[in-house]
Amino acid sequence: MNRTRSFALLALTGVAALPAAILVAQPVPGAFTVVESGQSFATLQDAVNAVGNTRATISIAPGTYRQCAVQEQGVITYVAIEPGSVTFAGRSCEGKAALVLRGTGAEVRGITFSNLAVADGNGAGIRLEKGALNVAYARFENSQQGILTGDDPQGRIYITRSTFSGLGTCENSAGCAHSLYIGNYGSLTVRESRFERGTGGHYLKARAASVVIEGNSFDDANGRATNYMIDLPAGSIGRIADNWFVQGRDKENYSAFIALGAEDLLHSSDGLEVANNEARFVPGLSRNSVFLADWTGSRIVMQGNRLAAGLKPYEQR
Repeated sequence: MNRTRSFALLALTGVAALPAAILVAQPVPGAFTVVESGQSFATLQDAVNAVGNTRATISIAPGTYRQCAVQEQGVITYVAIEPGSVTFAGRSCEGKAALVLRGTGAEVRGITFSNLAVADGNGAGIRLEKGALNVAYARFENSQQGILTGDDPQGRIYITRSTFSGLGTCENSAGCAHSLYIGNYGSLTVRESRFERGTGGHYLKARAASVVIEGNSFDDANGRATNYMIDLPAGSIGRIADNWFVQGRDKENYSAFIALGAEDLLHSSDGLEVANNEARFVPGLSRNSVFLADWTGSRIVMQGNRLAAGLKPYEQR
């Protein structure tokens, strides 16, 4: 995705994006700097508190931080000065996540979230409770969940060029955790991202009314006790296209790659397009499965999908 298109999409969600060159040029006397004021802080929470109910960017110096923060208000961009050089590891706020977000909006760029676990099994890199969220060039790894959200039917989420690796579990009292778990949001877009090495649950589960899931890879070759690649349990409209799927050997449920409407239906799925995807099994594995299992009986548009032998294109359940 080119930069012009990316910034245009960010603007649509009400979250401002500051060009990376400006961020890099800012002096960084402390670990966390509010770009607009030039103030630096030793903790991320102090920087978030300083922003308050305004719009600001917090630039983060390279390092691995055992810190977390709660955003109660405002619109904040969290950005690594050098993409990939910042990691938040091993500490969750409110027993939830490294970043707990319930302001107007947030954007996260170039940051890694690692080794996050909490007592109820829902430890995440990001817990989004309301508001808009943009995520780009981020990595979520070796945790119970990558991103977990509440419900915000008016909210929008946009994720691009990010990696979800070594996530998911069904071993705790709160039920299954997933690599990406989105509640009843207005819309979810996931583009050019990678899901791999799941450790339970689904790779992408979303109750969003509208989804755009394009150009991603779902690599289950080294997954363990995983379920669906994509689960849209409440029904969704939109588009699932140009993705690459490989199903691994170690599955809790290998009956389908994509599941639609398997729980309580909240949204129509009429017109959902599933197009130009490629799906197969890990080399050397021969089994029967279904590419799209549908509990809704909706009018689904399926075209141009390239499926391996043993993989039935569609099944109504």
